[in-house]
Amino acid sequence: MNTLKRSSIAAAAALVIAGLGATAAQAWSLPGWMGRGSSTTSPVAVANAAPGTATATPAAPVPAIAGTAAPDWRAIVQRAGPAVVGITVSGLRDASLRDGPQMQPGDPFFRFFQGIPGWRMPPGGMPGGQPQEQPFRGQGSGFIVSADGLVLTNAHVVRDAQRVTVKLQDRREFDAKVLGSDPATDIAVLKVEASGLPVVALGATQDVQVGDRVLAIGAPYGFEQTATQGIVSAKGRSLPGDSFVPFLQTDAAVNPGNSGGPLFDASGRVVGINAQIYSPNGGFAGLAFAIPIDVAQKVRDQIVTTGKVEHARLGVMLQDLSAPLAESFGLKAPDGALVSSVAPGTAAAKAELKAGDVITAIDGQPVRVAGDLSSRIGLARPGDKVALTVWRDKAPHEVDVHLGRADVEGATRTAAADGERLGLQVRPLDRQERREAGVDHGLVVEGVGGPAQLAGIQPGDVLLAINGQPVKGVEQVREVMAKHPKHVALLVSRDGQQIFVPVDIG
Repeated sequence: MNTLKRSSIAAAAALVIAGLGATAAQAWSLPGWMGRGSSTTSPVAVANAAPGTATATPAAPVPAIAGTAAPDWRAIVQRAGPAVVGITVSGLRDASLRDGPQMQPGDPFFRFFQGIPGWRMPPGGMPGGQPQEQPFRGQGSGFIVSADGLVLTNAHVVRDAQRVTVKLQDRREFDAKVLGSDPATDIAVLKVEASGLPVVALGATQDVQVGDRVLAIGAPYGFEQTATQGIVSAKGRSLPGDSFVPFLQTDAAVNPGNSGGPLFDASGRVVGINAQIYSPNGGFAGLAFAIPIDVAQKVRDQIVTTGKVEHARLGVMLQDLSAPLAESFGLKAPDGALVSSVAPGTAAAKAELKAGDVITAIDGQPVRVAGDLSSRIGLARPGDKVALTVWRDKAPHEVDVHLGRADVEGATRTAAADGERLGLQVRPLDRQERREAGVDHGLVVEGVGGPAQLAGIQPGDVLLAINGQPVKGVEQVREVMAKHPKHVALLVSRDGQQIFVPVDIG
């Protein structure tokens, strides 16, 4: 626990309350606050020394580290707390959807938002059945970023909501409109009809370093305006299914209901949005993850300007390098993103990237792991030009790429004529569904009949492969069916388990 030194920092606290974050940050670094020792001998010690006694030369003081003084969390909470809001949502949801996050057995990653279902499809399938809707309620947190009523929160907080209510610290409540949400980054922008609202100050994630103190404010389990503190444990974390987001990892206690709330730095500026926890039991276990505020601002600007969010696509499958792999490619260190495959017709294919290339930098910024490249590409705009440094044939090469458009959500598609022989209606998984199902590719079965139904395929199954070929789009199904096979083997994911289903086409 940090000890607050309020008695000696009254002046700086006043600056923080007044909103002068930068000035306050400088004040916290004053030598007097850090208990820096004097380099001169104590006059009292010299006066008391016996005549003719040589005084020992004092030991050199241990240099203090700038910025080690404890932040005044009280001042930050008093200033920023009024702009932190509680969010409640309600609506109707398909009763066949399971409540609670469902993931691979033993997988501790999950979304922490009360009342949100983990699956967006009937897990066991109900062919021909009519979905029944039932009321649901949920809650989360958020924060006001403009005095005229713009609020940031997580996309999963408001997913499927028909009514969204924002509650301020002073007990005022407003109905909110969802201007837009982006499941790829888990950011949503809300609008309330009001003016003169309190706002938070926004910081820059690049200024935050591992070891810096941070403060989270939110409504865990519905307990409003709860403040918890910790440190930044790591930066640039890539989580399963979240390749677009370089998360901040912290040990600040966050729990269900904190989702969407702000993460403040020591100067009282928002540097992240609390989004996920790592837990084996649903409660806080010392690992929390926040979306960098820089990412959130890019999403907010697109939603406010155009009402939607577009992400770029390079068109490659990537993997991290190991030391043996790096050595085999002639690299001195296992830094970079190894290209394992290139999708036809994509930006990468047009730039003549190929499997075995190692991308070591993008626009001059080093790429240490595959997640570094994925987040940079995913947060770019379609049509942007990027310069890649590629290690190929044991030498560096410069490659310019005009990025394509990522189909993040994936419109509903049918496998058309050849697909009808199977009896399947399928569509690509969106990012949220991939995360919840614990897979990185596949097609959702939305309708089933004919041979597939007779073989036991059910709506809600996730088709992962056909005849051993991974299914990343409808085209893979068409390619296999174009050969007019009499039998196919489908690999499907159902209720967190993968099974092969043989289908007799006839």
